[in-house]
Amino acid sequence: MLHLQTELVDWTEFARTRSELGTAFLRILGYFREDGVKSIHTIEEAFRARNAATLVTPAHTLKGESAQFGAHRLRAMAEEIEMTARRCVEMREGPEELIETVVALRPCFTETMALLDRDANPLAARRPTTFGRRVDMPVATFGRAG
Repeated sequence: MLHLQTELVDWTEFARTRSELGTAFLRILGYFREDGVKSIHTIEEAFRARNAATLVTPAHTLKGESAQFGAHRLRAMAEEIEMTARRCVEMREGPEELIETVVALRPCFTETMALLDRDANPLAARRPTTFGRRVDMPVATFGRAG
């Protein structure tokens, strides 16, 4: 499972996509979330049915959308599923060898989306780091002799 050695998110690619999409960024990120949930559900169902052919399209979709947002580990996992499923179809084999990747796919998606959402939140950069905590401020001496 080489995808475990792949970084979760490439922030340079994420920033580039954010810049290119401009005001549409949050909407497109929402589509990625919706499509990702659907793709993962379809992949899990296809795997349970041992239907390699049905794995190909949702894995391909997830791979492309993940790449757009710099979600490298998710992209690598989706690509592994897609390519292995294609080979299984050609060889008329079941996709059993994909069990570890399919099982790890949803947690990877959840972790990736949490990171992307945190970085994409327009309020995240404005939140004070001391919210909800008392901060002791130094007392100004304003010219008093100590």
